[in-house]
Amino acid sequence: MKLWHYALIVFLGGCSYGVLSTFVKLAYAAGFTVSTVTGGQYLFGVVLCWLAVLFTKKKKLTRIQASKLILSGIPFGLTGIFYYQALQTLSASLAIVILFQFVWIGALLEWVFHKKKPTKTKLISIALLLAGSVLAANIPFQEPIVLSWQGSLWGMLAASSFSAFVFLSGSVEKETPPILKSALLSTGGVLTVFIVFPPTFLFDLDVFVGIIPYGLALGIFGGVLPPLLYSIGMPHVGSGLGTILTSSELPVVIAMSSLVLGETISWSQWIGVIIILGGIFYSNIRFRTRNGEALTTTV
Repeated sequence: MKLWHYALIVFLGGCSYGVLSTFVKLAYAAGFTVSTVTGGQYLFGVVLCWLAVLFTKKKKLTRIQASKLILSGIPFGLTGIFYYQALQTLSASLAIVILFQFVWIGALLEWVFHKKKPTKTKLISIALLLAGSVLAANIPFQEPIVLSWQGSLWGMLAASSFSAFVFLSGSVEKETPPILKSALLSTGGVLTVFIVFPPTFLFDLDVFVGIIPYGLALGIFGGVLPPLLYSIGMPHVGSGLGTILTSSELPVVIAMSSLVLGETISWSQWIGVIIILGGIFYSNIRFRTRNGEALTTTV
């Protein structure tokens, strides 16, 4: 498989996260609470992952290997928890901009743990992504902007945990089959969420039946596809470029809000989307140019 195929796989993982906000808004509009929506997302995600494992070739893991992957899924669960906490005191636009700090945190983690210093190309891409995120979130044209320290702290924690999840998904137990790896990462995520948000909805039949359509959609796009796609692509592209590629989330959020929810998107937001996509494209093209010898790596 060529290198750009792995980059595309990680890019699509970011896109799948972008779909989530639409279904979350629809679930809230239907009257479901934060804990029910979050719990439903991770529960259906982990169930779907393990069902997929049943139909794949089995590989036996040691307890230590399985434990490493389950523990690596903790940041996966924490990201949703922290982000929802940030939304308690921040507007959705401010929260997404703070969450977007994962693009430089991911590069920092790669520098610290893999000794890969960010290149000029990567720094330019990060700058473009951050500038694009501010425009895409329509921050310059909002009045007034209320920034609380509590919300900012939760937002930075969400950005950090997401960066950690992306980093770990490409670093821990690389030889594990992606579907099995995804199931174990999701298991760590759902256990973390259920500790913070006890799954009381499981004991209310009406609520449980009602959340099924939203839970399945959220489970697929938030619990199955991201860990699976990152498990496939991230070991090949690295967490530094990987976090840049996952910023495809915000353009998809904007597009889904416009096409599905019918929200009005300003011209400045579309410019922000174009800048983000340009930053992703620039980093990927330069990465492929520098690593031309790896363009035909095998799976």
